[in-house]
Amino acid sequence: MRIATYVHEGRRRCGVVEDTVVRHLPDGTSPVEAALGGVRPVGATAPLAEVRLLAPVSPPSIRDFVTFEEHVEGVRRSIDGSGGVPDAWYDAPTFYFSNPHAVIGPYDDVPVPPGSRALDFELEVAAVIGREGRDLTPEQARDHIVGYTILNDWSARDLQSREMQVGLGPCKGKDTAATLGPYLVTADELEPYRDAEGFLRLTLTAEVNGVTVGEDLLSHMSWTFEEMVGYASRGTRVVPGDVLASGTCGNGGCLAELWGVRGEQSPPPLAPGDTVALTVEGLGTVANTVVPGPGPVRLPAARRRGRGRGITG
Repeated sequence: MRIATYVHEGRRRCGVVEDTVVRHLPDGTSPVEAALGGVRPVGATAPLAEVRLLAPVSPPSIRDFVTFEEHVEGVRRSIDGSGGVPDAWYDAPTFYFSNPHAVIGPYDDVPVPPGSRALDFELEVAAVIGREGRDLTPEQARDHIVGYTILNDWSARDLQSREMQVGLGPCKGKDTAATLGPYLVTADELEPYRDAEGFLRLTLTAEVNGVTVGEDLLSHMSWTFEEMVGYASRGTRVVPGDVLASGTCGNGGCLAELWGVRGEQSPPPLAPGDTVALTVEGLGTVANTVVPGPGPVRLPAARRRGRGRGITG
């Protein structure tokens, strides 16, 4: 089942997509409730072409993992010239928390982040949590994943490269936009793609202005989504609507990886007018066009404080 969140005739609604129409669900129905199967369409329909699709879920949190080994190596070479994969990466499926307030719809425009001249896309797949849980085993975690969607984790590589030198994590380099969509596809729809190791063998394709720049398989992840959920829930909880993203795929899943491999910014960073289309087998396609963004608000540099001044300094 494909669940959509959309605007139709001025109203925000949730519905089930069937071929070229969407069947409205009762007012107040959440996409997660619909995906769990507890709510049925009310019967009324609208042509899919006449609705404006929004992000299928409004997540309370977004954990963005990094599970593709090839991506780690390529981007490290691009950002700091180091290359290679840190030994610590193999210990557990590392993630950072992204900004849920930056989520946009599958066809919305993307403004250039203030101050950036190196905008990039990132092709990812995200699992959506349907039931609360904590300290889950991977086997238990499968029952907590209600569905999947596409994520484009837009990244300002120049801002990211500078701020990562602090050693804390992404900040304004990944704070302007995160595409989700086009639908929340229920987990049962993807079971035919599951391989013997538990990975989903889905084809991933990235295009910029109609030219294919990246292709990979989701099954090239180094951890399954169930293992990611298990790690995310360790010592804490996951709740309905939480998004857990795969991290960027390899083989051109973002421009920075290609820059690292080629030693130059080819293809060039994204600019206003460029359209990025990401397609995932079984999930659909999202396509966003880059538009000019605002200039940065000017702030002073840090005040340099003397050491050892104490409370009398």
